[in-house]
Amino acid sequence: MKTKKSQKSWLKKAFKWLTIAGVCGAGAAVSLGLVVFSVVYYQLPPIDALTQYRPKVPLRVYTADGDLIGEFGEERRDYVPFDEIPRHVKLAILAAEDNGFYEHSGIEFMGIARAALANLITGRRGQGGSTITMQVARNFFLSSERSYTRKLYEVALAFKIEQNLTKDKIFEVYANQIFLGHRSYGFGSAAKTYFGKDLRDLSISEAAVLAGLPVAPSAYNPLVNMRRATMRRNYVLGRMFNLGYIDEITYASAMAQPIEVRQSTAEQQKTQLQTQELHAGYIAELARMLLLPYFKDTIYNQGLNVYTTIRSRDQLVASNTVRQNMIEYDRRYGYRGVEGYADLSQEETKEANIRLALSKVISSSNLLPGVVTSLTPKLMTVQLYNGETVTVDAKGFAFAQRFIAQKGKTLKGRYKEKELKVGAVVRVTQDSKGKWSLGQIPAVESAFISANFNTGAIYSLVGGFDFKINQFNHVTQAWRQPGSSFKPFIYSAALDKGFTPATVINDAPLSIDPRLTGGKLWEPRNDDHKYDGP
Repeated sequence: MKTKKSQKSWLKKAFKWLTIAGVCGAGAAVSLGLVVFSVVYYQLPPIDALTQYRPKVPLRVYTADGDLIGEFGEERRDYVPFDEIPRHVKLAILAAEDNGFYEHSGIEFMGIARAALANLITGRRGQGGSTITMQVARNFFLSSERSYTRKLYEVALAFKIEQNLTKDKIFEVYANQIFLGHRSYGFGSAAKTYFGKDLRDLSISEAAVLAGLPVAPSAYNPLVNMRRATMRRNYVLGRMFNLGYIDEITYASAMAQPIEVRQSTAEQQKTQLQTQELHAGYIAELARMLLLPYFKDTIYNQGLNVYTTIRSRDQLVASNTVRQNMIEYDRRYGYRGVEGYADLSQEETKEANIRLALSKVISSSNLLPGVVTSLTPKLMTVQLYNGETVTVDAKGFAFAQRFIAQKGKTLKGRYKEKELKVGAVVRVTQDSKGKWSLGQIPAVESAFISANFNTGAIYSLVGGFDFKINQFNHVTQAWRQPGSSFKPFIYSAALDKGFTPATVINDAPLSIDPRLTGGKLWEPRNDDHKYDGP
């Protein structure tokens, strides 16, 4: 039998050897890790894209007064230097993404360990544990693949980035490069996309909304899912409070503030406010086409700002006048029917079906799409995309009576196919007095141009009713019969030859010999084949 003393001795030896084995194993693992890291590190691509960072900034077209009328590019981006990013926006980003950013060396090992453990327990690779520097590395140099190999390259790249860029520069690159939904890259662009503001004008609540987007822009987008956007904002605000970035009063005030997004429909989101008011899509497209031969595809990412000769006031008056006259002219010829239907039979799916139906309709400035939720002989109620309900009195939809089934009667033919009833997708417009009426996109087109005949500068140009609906420019692309427009040229030539307004012209049949024409006999005739003589 072994004595207690010998057992203790054996345990000590076992513990000793296990400790030695553990230390050796750990040392070997660290050594192997360093070797692998070194191999990976020297295989990394150069990071010139960061040290010489040139973000893709879209082509922007302006009026002579400086109003934005068009933007072209795959990525919406308003570049904001680090020093111009507001402090509360920086703090919101740090709270949401990486509060230890200014302390670590680009890699937060505890975060990676926690993510690895969570992935091991769940069996899924959902946790990332990425710092801001690692996200910059991923966005510039790596694919979206989720693998341990990619994570290793991400760590190595983060280390290399930290060796070559300052913390502030890394943060600046991140804040201008990250995708935040709706084609918006960077916080400067997202501020305008979601709130219609410059970054410097955001409230703490709005900054928290944007700071919560990088993890999942589609899920926490306030234009798509307000409930989840609010939950995410509240999480970011809670982080800011717990980290001591904001005090309790500021926290409570921001939590109580409702999220008010700038756009009410997805289609309105696609166009800047100034463009909608001035209806200058045709002008912006002309500018793009004129520049394209010189800059090719690089035109969309060089950040070119193009200033036209268009005067904002002239363009506003021209576009509004042309559009209003087209609407009134078209209205005189009657209603042509509704644009579709939404199923409102089930209360629980009613709102979703209204949004689905309206998402398929292109908005056109003051002709807003909506769904009829109730209809009586005297009143029609219409719900817009943003949930707002408007009412139209009998006079406002009187011109559509042919499409409304009277009591005890059934419509037939095209009137039945496009019947105005509950669930119908229609358009409504509001006049200067706030009164709503039924409307429709005109079936006719018109055009207008004004210019300075001394310089050739174009002050206003209306190529059609709405560029979003019809891109054909009726000023520059339409062919027209000359009509009487040739007469000034003929009269000018006559004056140049010595004729005066008092010169008598013999209106008689005329034949010009082929020897003078150099070809066939020419016998010009009056349109009515009558001649009045001298």
